[in-house]
Amino acid sequence: MILAIDTSAAHCAAALLSDDGQIWVQVEAMDKGQAERLMPMIAALLADHHVAPADLRAVTVGTGPGNFTGIRIGVAAARGLALGLGIPAIGISQFEVLAQGQPLPCTITLPGNRGQNYRQSFDADGAPGAPAVVDEGEATPLPVPALLVQQMARMTPARLTSPQPRPAPVYVRAADAAPPRDPAPVILDA
Repeated sequence: MILAIDTSAAHCAAALLSDDGQIWVQVEAMDKGQAERLMPMIAALLADHHVAPADLRAVTVGTGPGNFTGIRIGVAAARGLALGLGIPAIGISQFEVLAQGQPLPCTITLPGNRGQNYRQSFDADGAPGAPAVVDEGEATPLPVPALLVQQMARMTPARLTSPQPRPAPVYVRAADAAPPRDPAPVILDA
């Protein structure tokens, strides 16, 4: 069994892929609250289909691009589950999902924030270039969350055949957060 999760946008999504190809999906639309909802959603999905955590072979997570905090919630949860269960954690970006099955080389352009788009190119071997923010070009509509998380689950078995890096967020632009203005606290020796 493979568990796939995604919290990179205004949703919380999980999919469970069985070894015989059956897939079950649960999605909830939400602007915030993914951190509180994700683990109960995973527990319910596993319980509904009589799957124990020990039955999982891998955990896949959507790495973005998307909501800065949402991506971090999903990546942290996937890495924590994988570490606790002793299974691989696989990161898959929305660019990779949309590039799946496309003739190579290809370029994927996704809708971004502030009227801009996010773009990533894949070479003839399928290796990704660096994602970038662009002002021009027509963006490919994102798949609905249920289809996104299903495709991530279906892409996972092929990735289990070779070593994978730990999942990490795909940040196309820097975070909007500013460093604190207050000086750092002074550490006193005891």
